[in-house]
Amino acid sequence: MHSSGGQRGIALIEALVGIAIFSFGVLGLIGLQASMTKSQSAAKYRADAGNLAGELMGVMWGDVGGNLVNYGGDSCKAYPRCAEWASKVARTLPLGTSRVAVNIVQPGPSWIADVTVELRWSQPGESANVYRTQTRVQPQ
Repeated sequence: MHSSGGQRGIALIEALVGIAIFSFGVLGLIGLQASMTKSQSAAKYRADAGNLAGELMGVMWGDVGGNLVNYGGDSCKAYPRCAEWASKVARTLPLGTSRVAVNIVQPGPSWIADVTVELRWSQPGESANVYRTQTRVQPQ
């Protein structure tokens, strides 16, 4: 008979090491999943911001009569079409705000205006995001 006193518990130590390695792998996958979810949310909000800005531009192009100035600055809150859109921005983007600037660059019967739409939002625990687009509007 020979004594195996020095080898006792090796299987248990190997199992514990294996469990520790597996646990670190699972934690890594959980971190990766959280990072992917955060990136996916950020991409969705950027896409939503682009769609919302494009939507307002389309509304403005369809309403170019004499109403274009109603979209700029504080006038937006009083003009139903713009106020409805601003409300949609606040509902769609987290902490979403909007600012529209209308700059008439050529007044008169064949006027031309530069329009800037800026959207801001902020995901919890992150810095503010900004989406800004600009177009030139003139009657046909």
